[in-house]
Amino acid sequence: MSRFEISQTDDAHVVLGKLTSPYGVKGWLKVYSYTSPIDSILEYPEWWVRQGETLKRIKIVQGRRQGKGIVVQLEGVDDRSAAEALAQTDILMPKQSLPELPEDEYYWYELEGMVVFTQAGERLGRVSYLFETGANDVMVVRGDKDAIDKRERLLPFLPDDVIVEISTQEGRMVVNWDPEF
Repeated sequence: MSRFEISQTDDAHVVLGKLTSPYGVKGWLKVYSYTSPIDSILEYPEWWVRQGETLKRIKIVQGRRQGKGIVVQLEGVDDRSAAEALAQTDILMPKQSLPELPEDEYYWYELEGMVVFTQAGERLGRVSYLFETGANDVMVVRGDKDAIDKRERLLPFLPDDVIVEISTQEGRMVVNWDPEF
């Protein structure tokens, strides 16, 4: 199992990143990418951006790494004012456009919201979100109304060690974890 960092937004789309701010005066924009590696967001020839409640398809003219981040030039965005209008908007893709993963690999959005049980059948709560650390990824599991308590737990995402079973169809996960820890 491995992870691919993409945040969930609705049933049909996932958030790949965010257009953050203009870069220069010719319409380029800085991008904060949630993908891993960060420049894999540039592999998609077009993105969907959310402006209010509207999704708009927009084509990438060119993009590149710039320092520790990414900058892009988008079709029809030719000056700083047009870039400012897109600043702070989410970059989305239809889920069906994402590459199919090998068996036992998951996008993070597939794990978020899953119900987590111990091997003894105790409900710990739901996966709220995941984050990276130097050693391994970590799941934040928050106790819900049906859980054994309301605690928030940080569980390492370690397949075959902590993660015993994942069922995306059932929306559940079984972990080898002491609920007192």
